[in-house]
Amino acid sequence: MSKIEETKVSKANLAELEKELAFDETRESEPTLKTEELVLNFGPQHPSAHGVLRAIFNLDGEVVTKIVPYIGYLHRCFEKIAEKRTYSQFMPFTDRMDYVSSMHNGWAYAMTVEKLADIKVPERAEYLRVIFAEFQRIASHLLFLATTATEAGALSPFFYFFDERERILWLFERLCGARLTYNYVRIGGVSADLPDGWLEDALAFINRLEKTILEYDKLLLGGYIFKKRMKGVAPFSAERALDWGITGPPLRSTGIPYDIRRSDPYSVYPRMDFDVVIKDNGDNYDRVCIRSDEIKQSLKILKQAIEQLPDGPIIADGVAKDIRPPAGEAFAHVESSRGDLGYYIVSDGSIKPYRVKIQGPSFANLQAFPAIAEGAYLGDVVLTLGTLDPVFGEVDR
Repeated sequence: MSKIEETKVSKANLAELEKELAFDETRESEPTLKTEELVLNFGPQHPSAHGVLRAIFNLDGEVVTKIVPYIGYLHRCFEKIAEKRTYSQFMPFTDRMDYVSSMHNGWAYAMTVEKLADIKVPERAEYLRVIFAEFQRIASHLLFLATTATEAGALSPFFYFFDERERILWLFERLCGARLTYNYVRIGGVSADLPDGWLEDALAFINRLEKTILEYDKLLLGGYIFKKRMKGVAPFSAERALDWGITGPPLRSTGIPYDIRRSDPYSVYPRMDFDVVIKDNGDNYDRVCIRSDEIKQSLKILKQAIEQLPDGPIIADGVAKDIRPPAGEAFAHVESSRGDLGYYIVSDGSIKPYRVKIQGPSFANLQAFPAIAEGAYLGDVVLTLGTLDPVFGEVDR
């Protein structure tokens, strides 16, 4: 075959190839790749499950079309344990529910018993509770930001956030000797006053974090890759959030300014000047950013509480070890790191509660997980679960 004939053949083949590759509008709506649905087991022994969550994912390619979550792998029975112990004996157990936000658990329980027994907490103890609740909120949010960064593939922020959290745990350790479960709050007040030099060290940390948190925002939240991974992913409307009953940062990320510290004020929070942080999109990015903004507001509260801290007793007089509230019922709740945390207690006049019911925000938020995450890619579903920040000691209580 001559070179001219070879050229003609190659041109013909090229024209045929171009015709095959040409875009055909009639095929635009047809899938280019047929996939078979895959059923995938997720958890319960997996770091990205944020505890012992098990979920069944139905996958169409990389898209998760259906999520069925399963809980019950922890099964701690705290509500029944409370009914078999005296009011004071149950206090250490509260720390073991949301163990990343232990101070809030004990505070909510103590407030409910105090309401039931008509106990007035000294003013200094109220201020100390606010101070340690806000330090606890910051520590919890720092842990959230660290793990979220890791799950998105950013390792450096993890070490910075954990370094700051370590400084808070050091302050807690100096106060009560513990770093995770503190047993600091008591019915009628708190267990110990501040050690010498503690306030000065706390203020030094607050002034430090006010500056460094702005740098961390640039490092993580301002990162191009992190924004591309998180923005516009798994958005949730305010209407749907209210329908599902979610609370805390996931709810406020949809634009609903529901914060117990403002919506149902307690302790000395009415004396504090701070903003309820809200976002508009309710997507993964907003659910992350809102935690960083809440850290800034907690720092603002801490400076005011330390400045206003009065002298006086740290626990109410005459609170018996085996307290016997009169027959009746009471409910009290606080704004924990994860949302609306409340206790409902029924008393029959004995030294043990007749009935205890705990309202945990992690449980309420987790139930909306399928509604929020279905339709997203598998990698984004794991990130979406992380933005809800569940703690399974509180879910499976």
